Amino acid sequence: MTEAPMILPRVNGVPLVNADEAVALDEPTLRQRACTELLRQAAQAAGLLAADDPVPEQGAISPAAADAIEALLDQALVCPEPTEEACRRHFAAHAGRYAVGEKVQARHVLFAVTPGVDVNALRQRAEACLLDLRCRQEGEADRFAEVAASTSNCPSGAQGGALGWLRKEDCAPEFARELFGQAEVGVLPRLVHSRFGLHVVEVLAREPGAQPDFEVVRPAVAQSLRQQSYATALRQYLSLLAGQSRVEGIALDAADTPLVQ
Repeated sequence: MTEAPMILPRVNGVPLVNADEAVALDEPTLRQRACTELLRQAAQAAGLLAADDPVPEQGAISPAAADAIEALLDQALVCPEPTEEACRRHFAAHAGRYAVGEKVQARHVLFAVTPGVDVNALRQRAEACLLDLRCRQEGEADRFAEVAASTSNCPSGAQGGALGWLRKEDCAPEFARELFGQAEVGVLPRLVHSRFGLHVVEVLAREPGAQPDFEVVRPAVAQSLRQQSYATALRQYLSLLAGQSRVEGIALDAADTPLVQ
């Protein structure tokens, strides 16, 4: 009996993998590639990206596609500015997150810059990873640790990317500048550049726990709420795009009606 041919995951006919990768890649990685391809094609449809933009190879999109997707999301995602009331309510419920201190507990996924590496392709992989981890929903399995274990070029990947408790003097200066003297907790909304490469960083906790007044940390509270709003809007927009597209070989949430106005 002849076996049915393998259906390679595709978005509107564009393959996400080759036959060898289809066997090796896990479901979350395939979903991430599908979401990136949905956004790339949406950028083309919006006239933000040339129609002849090259199809991604091994998940790496072109620099032009990365810029176009960023422009597309700036247009498509409407994230209301958090109100004073919402900020105060969030601060009251999560005051411990905003303790100011000189020690940071963090973990990371490192995309190492090594001799001969295609830096543009590396940056695209790092940005796709950042996008994936920023979309993580509360209560979801520890996706960060899974990605660090399978992707990070740092030995800490074996421990889910854990770096433990850090002081400024433990870090390269350019890395320390991004982590210390701030109130951010969670996956940082930007790649951290260091002499070692590109890092996706999650701040888990900060010490000591000196508790500032709300007025002191209001900008950090507002930024946290902006990140939550962005992640929700992005998930909704991707769901809308999936509902308007022909997605084969992989299950994506789809919506038939606009969720992002």
